[in-house]
Amino acid sequence: MDKEKPRLARLTAIMTQLQSKRIVTANDLAEKHNVSIRTIYRDIRTLEKSGVPILTEEGKGYSIMEDYKIPPVMFTQEEANALITAEQLIKKNKDQSLREQFENAITKIKSVLKYSQKEKAELLNSRIQVRNNRKNNKTSTFLIQLQSTISNYQMVRIEYLSLQKEQSQREIEPFALYTTQDNWILIAYCRLKNDFRAFRIDCIEKLQVLTEQFEPHKMTLQQYLEKCSEKYKDTPDIPLTQGQSTFVSNHKN
Repeated sequence: MDKEKPRLARLTAIMTQLQSKRIVTANDLAEKHNVSIRTIYRDIRTLEKSGVPILTEEGKGYSIMEDYKIPPVMFTQEEANALITAEQLIKKNKDQSLREQFENAITKIKSVLKYSQKEKAELLNSRIQVRNNRKNNKTSTFLIQLQSTISNYQMVRIEYLSLQKEQSQREIEPFALYTTQDNWILIAYCRLKNDFRAFRIDCIEKLQVLTEQFEPHKMTLQQYLEKCSEKYKDTPDIPLTQGQSTFVSNHKN
């Protein structure tokens, strides 16, 4: 019976992972749970025999039939602590949309905590202080909206005031986001310049999501960053966090 406990916990965790992503591979599951791929195959068959509608996509991985739900996830105390810590960090983020949407999400998450966990979460919440962005400035509101345009391949029109105070209107294809020095940077393909450019979100004055969609770019964020590093390898070695002298020099555009 004792040997079944780890497997039961693993089966529950696999169901949660299947619900959290569109596709999950057997290799990902094996690495996550430190078991063999053959063990994962057996686990998947066990879940299927139990009535869980798992779909297998050849060459890709597994998914759960849309609209199938399991009961609310139960959190350990350590997981609850991590969420409370994340809440404090995000409260200091400079993008208002991220803060608002995370507050909505964390409220729903707290609703499934046990009473004892809720009491401990409230105590921990009062004992954690994040000292970044002490003035609690909110300098942008577009982060969550831009995340949706990246995942939906939607064109965007922006009115942009660069760090050099140059005004322009651009139609862009949002590609990726990164954050440095408490500022969010959007990487996008600019149709005006016919090339990728970096835009600070707090410099975007107006944003309009267009109905037009664009073809997905056939490279990863890591490939883009490596390309940038190669392009600027002969420039002085200035860390990315110091003024974004290489990547965000494109603000001048």
